[in-house]
Amino acid sequence: YIKPQIDSILTQLSENDELIISDDSSTDETIQIIRQTNDKRIRLFEGNTFGSPIFNFEYALKQASGEIVFLADQDDLWLPGKVRIMTDALVNCDLAVSDCSVIDDAGEVIAPSFYTIRHSGSGLLKNIYKNTYLGCCMAFRAKVLDWALPFPKNIPMHDMWLGLTAEMFGTTKFCSQTLSHYRRHGKNVSPEINQSHFSLFQKINFRFILIYRLFQRKLRQRSNSA
Repeated sequence: YIKPQIDSILTQLSENDELIISDDSSTDETIQIIRQTNDKRIRLFEGNTFGSPIFNFEYALKQASGEIVFLADQDDLWLPGKVRIMTDALVNCDLAVSDCSVIDDAGEVIAPSFYTIRHSGSGLLKNIYKNTYLGCCMAFRAKVLDWALPFPKNIPMHDMWLGLTAEMFGTTKFCSQTLSHYRRHGKNVSPEINQSHFSLFQKINFRFILIYRLFQRKLRQRSNSA
């Protein structure tokens, strides 16, 4: 699915934008497909062995040089106008999220709104209790990375951590527009929609870790500004 994903992104980028791709030990033809695209805006980082979407994303984010950063998975599709609409939203907030429809491996819509499934919306406590920050629908100002990086160990997922740090230190907005197709095909690394493979104990433990790490960052910010 990576070729259609790349094409849906590149058509919306300016000549001065960049598309950062971090390959985490792929064993298929991913690298070959990316190289065949032959676009100077693509920055491909090969040979990574994180074995983790969290720390693969962290690595990719550390390479970003732009003032506005979008997250993307490898198998979704961006709809026309996504970059423009999200960039406009970021005039008045630090991190923005859009809605998306959920599609299957054949591209057929199986759920028209991720927001409806997850009851998405802003709120620190709300998103600690039940995360509604979906990475492939997020864009943010580069200063969010100052708050979020480096990622702490033992967080449940990178998008949840980015959303919570933006809630803690800045402002967030959930835009009403559907701007992506979020593909679920049985081989995704991330959990199924509205489901989790973590036990109840793990879920509770993750939330204690998140709260602890957020307040650690709060103290760090206060120390840096003193």
